[in-house]
Amino acid sequence: MYHKQLKALIRKQLKKEYPHWKQLSKKEKKRLAKEVLHTVVETSDGQQELTMSPEELLGIEEQVPVEGMMTLEEMQAFIDTFPPAPTDALFPSPRSRRYVYDRELRFIDDLLDDRILNAILSDEGYTPSMRTFFPSMCFRAELLKALKYPEISYRKFCEREYMGRERKQNRVFLGLPLHTANLIDHTQLSHFRTELSFVQMINVLVYILHVFFGGDVLGDRLIHAIDSTEIANESFRPLASLDIQGQKIRIYDDLDCDCGKRREKRDKSPYVVGYRMHTLTAIDADTGRSVALMSILAPANHHDSQLLTLLVTLAQSIGLDLNVITADTAYHDTDGSFFTTTGAHLITPPTESATIPEHVDPETAQVSCHDWCEVPMHYVGYADHTHEYHCANESGRCPCAAWCPRARLIPYDTGLFQSIPTGCAQHDQALDIRKHAERPFNLLKHREGLEQARVRSQHSLLARCTIASIATLLIELAGTRRKNRPEAEHSAPDRSPTG
Repeated sequence: MYHKQLKALIRKQLKKEYPHWKQLSKKEKKRLAKEVLHTVVETSDGQQELTMSPEELLGIEEQVPVEGMMTLEEMQAFIDTFPPAPTDALFPSPRSRRYVYDRELRFIDDLLDDRILNAILSDEGYTPSMRTFFPSMCFRAELLKALKYPEISYRKFCEREYMGRERKQNRVFLGLPLHTANLIDHTQLSHFRTELSFVQMINVLVYILHVFFGGDVLGDRLIHAIDSTEIANESFRPLASLDIQGQKIRIYDDLDCDCGKRREKRDKSPYVVGYRMHTLTAIDADTGRSVALMSILAPANHHDSQLLTLLVTLAQSIGLDLNVITADTAYHDTDGSFFTTTGAHLITPPTESATIPEHVDPETAQVSCHDWCEVPMHYVGYADHTHEYHCANESGRCPCAAWCPRARLIPYDTGLFQSIPTGCAQHDQALDIRKHAERPFNLLKHREGLEQARVRSQHSLLARCTIASIATLLIELAGTRRKNRPEAEHSAPDRSPTG
């Protein structure tokens, strides 16, 4: 933990003393990074107690529940404060929706309320007369790029080819007038992502989640899953590095990123410089359909298990009901503190290092009281990090009845006896459907374009991750990309010029 505290101190000092870090030349960044790195190390005696919060040590101090974040219930009350939009012919819509021929875009366009988006995304000093473009326009531009043009750059997206006057469908979706040639510049979108606060990101996500759960995409029996994927940075070589107590401290051009071990991939290096996106997914237990709900972004050098409780706590703070969560072995709850903190049961495959208790069948996980038990014990419940089992022999003819305690307590572990022990139907089902959690990552990275993200900062990348999650939710809600949809539901051809 000591080297993590040093890295956090260095990052904090560089951000404080050089607020315009991005504008500095690479030569200046190298010099400053080396100076601050050696200064912090020299002034530290190596025996300091940890005074930073876990969030600061993990580099996610801005991604925590704070005042201003709305829950799903509060979002409903917030939406109710807006009167229904007028539909009378005396108040025609300022946007010609007849040009939106794509069925998916039309569905999303009708679903989103720009008044709510502007209220969520505007700062306190915002007034309509102050801007040429509303915040909802920038949000829709980000959304349109994730939906239809994830593979192209922002600079190319913000040109006439995609936003020109002949692209009436795109302009109407964005809210741009058809009688002018005004475009949303790529620098405006960059400033929009940079200035978007974490509270605003969460609130707009809660707005979409509120709409999403109002549909019938998922059933009532949900199991949640957590997994992670790496997102590489453009910083390949550190500006400065130092070996402290056998641990490397590296400072990169992007101060928040770090070097971590990548999942085994044949065509890539075993190490990655950048971030890990930890995502909470909802899986329908009946159909196996899975949808990514929300994510947090941490430097790639932190172990997955350190982000588990923080992500679940954030999800619970917005009103998500999490009862059973499944994950891979990297998210093991080693001491049972996860259940105590969150009240949610974590189910992971048993670790190979876990010791199997005595009188337990390693294949079936059946528990016996001692070697002479003829009938496996039945499970009673879980309390205080301990599982309780009682004798299942009801015949009253047990030869050991005179001296057998007829009950047994087995401590919580990372093997067969997690908060829901192996052998329970819920445990086995959760592990069986855990594979469905991989689908949302493939969609986020390849369909919504996170794989091609040119990462420049943690905050901007987190904004892109949030937009990608929102795009996924809206696509699933629209249902236009399902393979089993009826032929009659195919969208009408886009009659707008191709440019």
